[in-house]
Amino acid sequence: MPYWLVKSEPSVYSWDQLVKDKQTFWSGVRNYAARINLRAMKKGDEVLYYHSNEGVEIIGIAKIIKEAYQDPTTDDERWVSVDLKPQKKLKKSVTLAQVKADERLADMALVRLGRLSVQPVTEIEWKVVMELAGEK
Repeated sequence: MPYWLVKSEPSVYSWDQLVKDKQTFWSGVRNYAARINLRAMKKGDEVLYYHSNEGVEIIGIAKIIKEAYQDPTTDDERWVSVDLKPQKKLKKSVTLAQVKADERLADMALVRLGRLSVQPVTEIEWKVVMELAGEK
């Protein structure tokens, strides 16, 4: 199963807001590489939810519930959204400092492509993050 990571500043759209809303559409992405990742997401894929700029930590796991469709925030057909819902908050959030300090995650997009808002996560990276978060 493919895994992903999405970023949001907590002051813009926090994990707690996602939980309160029960689901959301992931819109407003205007980066070509991120768009490729959105288009590759499939229903059921799991997603790490990352607080950027404030907190800088992976805080929860969401799930894709609707695959790529026209982004409702623009008339430009090139841009897409996906729908996701919260699955669970991590037992312990995983900070960017922890990710950068773990050599098993040296090639993770979060380290290499820090500005990319929608990123792929390998199965090995997923397992390491779950380990750091105290998850099974």
